[in-house]
Amino acid sequence: MERDPRTHAIIGAAMEVHSVLGPGHLEAVYHEALGIEFETRGIPFHSKPKVRIHFKDRVLEKFYVPDFLVFEEVVVEIKAQSVVGRVDDAQTINSLKCCDVHVGFLINFGEASLKWKRFVS
Repeated sequence: MERDPRTHAIIGAAMEVHSVLGPGHLEAVYHEALGIEFETRGIPFHSKPKVRIHFKDRVLEKFYVPDFLVFEEVVVEIKAQSVVGRVDDAQTINSLKCCDVHVGFLINFGEASLKWKRFVS
């Protein structure tokens, strides 16, 4: 199996943020820092894009806001928790569906070591 350069770029940026800041900050701090790191590395991204949600033949007034859409086709959800669980996994899976993409990451900056999961639909 070949390595995905997008995965390498995204996780590398997250590792740099975690190595500089460490655990213990609010999610908003990691969000801003990761955006800066993406920009520094020339990684194309959208921060908190508003994504419309479809229900049957209607578009809902409410919209979904993933943390990042990277490379126009990878959703990145970030957390700053002591541990992530099933609800966080479900949020990432819903992000994939709403954004109509097939790859997503759940990255947790809240632990001593950076933790991440890759989701493929």
